[in-house]
Amino acid sequence: MPSATSEKVDVRVYGGPTTLIEYGGLRFVTDPTFDPPGEYPMPLPGDHKLVKTAPSPVTATDLGLVDAVLLSHDEHDDNLDNAGRAFLPGTPVVFTTVSGAGRLGGNAHGLAFWETVELWRPDGGTVAVTGVPARHGPIGCEPVTGDVVGFMLTSHDLPSVYVSGDNAALEHVEEIAEKFAPVDTAILFLGGARMPFAFEGALLTLDSAQGAEAAQILRARRVVPAHFDSWAHVQEGRTEIEAAFAKAGLIDRLAFTR
Repeated sequence: MPSATSEKVDVRVYGGPTTLIEYGGLRFVTDPTFDPPGEYPMPLPGDHKLVKTAPSPVTATDLGLVDAVLLSHDEHDDNLDNAGRAFLPGTPVVFTTVSGAGRLGGNAHGLAFWETVELWRPDGGTVAVTGVPARHGPIGCEPVTGDVVGFMLTSHDLPSVYVSGDNAALEHVEEIAEKFAPVDTAILFLGGARMPFAFEGALLTLDSAQGAEAAQILRARRVVPAHFDSWAHVQEGRTEIEAAFAKAGLIDRLAFTR
């Protein structure tokens, strides 16, 4: 079962990758997407589109005040849609890739891999936000998929939280584990995203079996799946995730939030 300490961190997934994390008295939102179902043209040769299939269960207004956004990347509408972009300027800071911060400007702060920024907690303590490695597809995919970053949240008296972002590289999970394992709560973007025209259908995010493997590598006490629904290019959902974690003997670590 998840450890008692993991229950100190409230995590809520609100469709696709959008997740609210309450940590040290601060409120973090990952990859904000609030648009209704629709299609988004992709900046690639051919008539390729991202298709959102389900409405977001919340609006930006529903979330209330947010202290920081953890944006794994800004270039894909399934991680930052139109309403999500409109949401960003109203938040104090947006942590994202270095290249993404250059595109977004304003309150965007780029985090290189292993770079850490500290935020003040309401009680006078601090939360460390560390950028961690991620890769949105097979080796060499970056010219097509762009840069991606994951995040670690740590504080001296709180359990650690890992946000994978759109990562498909277990070797990066191993690097993160070397520095941070055991991880208390791992928010894993699963779903096994693929597109038949991209990289011969190679995975763009972790699939269910790899998610279970990542949980073992991280020695995660609790795994909160995200980004496994609401988009047509997501190939695996809750049923597949539960089956893979059960096969790995990790079903008791899964914590779906809706």
